[in-house]
Amino acid sequence: MKYSITSLVKQALQGHKGWPEAFRHPAPKKHYDVVIIGGGGHGLATAYYLAKNHGITNVAVVEKGWIGSGNVGRNTTIVRSNYLLNSEIPLLEWSLKLWEGLSEDLNYNVMFSQRGVLDIFHTDGQRDEAVRRGNAMIVNGVDAEMLDRQQVLEMMPMVDENNGRFPVLGGLLQPRAGNARHDAVVWGYARGADQMGVDIIQNCEVTGISRGPNGEATGVETSRGRIGAGKVAVAVAGHTSQVMDMAGIKLPVESHKLQAFVSEAVKPCINTVATFGVGHLYVSQSDKGGLVFGGMVDGYNSFAQRGNLPIVEDVAEAMMMFLPTLGRVRLLRHWAGVVDMTMDGSPLICKTPIEGLYLSGGWNYTGFKAIPGAAWCFAHTVANDAPHDFNAPFHLDRFAQGRPVDATGGGPFPNHH
Repeated sequence: MKYSITSLVKQALQGHKGWPEAFRHPAPKKHYDVVIIGGGGHGLATAYYLAKNHGITNVAVVEKGWIGSGNVGRNTTIVRSNYLLNSEIPLLEWSLKLWEGLSEDLNYNVMFSQRGVLDIFHTDGQRDEAVRRGNAMIVNGVDAEMLDRQQVLEMMPMVDENNGRFPVLGGLLQPRAGNARHDAVVWGYARGADQMGVDIIQNCEVTGISRGPNGEATGVETSRGRIGAGKVAVAVAGHTSQVMDMAGIKLPVESHKLQAFVSEAVKPCINTVATFGVGHLYVSQSDKGGLVFGGMVDGYNSFAQRGNLPIVEDVAEAMMMFLPTLGRVRLLRHWAGVVDMTMDGSPLICKTPIEGLYLSGGWNYTGFKAIPGAAWCFAHTVANDAPHDFNAPFHLDRFAQGRPVDATGGGPFPNHH
């Protein structure tokens, strides 16, 4: 069924009892052309673009839990392409362009709100860094605006209250950036892939990767039996190293917790996504009124999806420095996602040394915003056995060849990563 105002009115008159399921719940077949491990944003979007762009529809997405139960439902929903390096900007800008048409493409409202991302600076050195990054964006055809102090205060009047301690000098604004609804992104891609014939298999944990006589990947062993595959694609975010261990590949990747927070609902007071140059802090306001914010990853390796008090204290301290007027707002929820951190801060989208095995991982802080563009490139790589120009720099062999990208996560202020 195509979602439209007509179908909405029709269902409303019928008590909303005629809506079909958004996607099927099939049993796994014995063999697929492609099996994608990971039913998050990257895995589902890769299946969608394999079907849409390359006509490969005999595809299974296998997920150990339920759709949306992993990192894609555990982030702060920021979408941007305000990066510095020429190797990263084209991929993230392409992703942002796909975001801009995603709701129409999927026939599903992903609630993409282009409210802008504003990186506020407080020192001359931070201004220099912002100017450098803004110029790099403009050279690559990306929107970037340098704001003076008064322009920042017009967008974010509350930051004026910290002027005595951390004077606001200005900011770097990307107007086209913003937020999207993470659950809607998952459901939209799942529905779109399913409609093209992709099987989405939930509660199906991968326990091993099958190998052929010449060492090639031939399928996956799962909690629901073996599933054969012509190609196996891995897109499992924070568990990348664990899954690739099953194939005997050791990656230059560490998994860390990245914690996030949301406050009780308050009246509209932040109409953009703002970052604080003094501490690693980012904050926006959800459509429900909660303030959504976060900071640095934990300093130790972990696969836990829960937070801890030292980070609560660190992020709360940064919030009080940045927006002291919000000091009495109460914290509502606190959680953690697991991010896979590469040694140079940039992702992996490539064929692996094992024939028939492909990898999209190492997404650091960048995973959610990269979903459309990264999956588009990953589908291209799987379908053609060769990378697109956008993801060519992000091959695993760069570490062996001594040519790291060195993006350190591509955050607003790289010195804080």
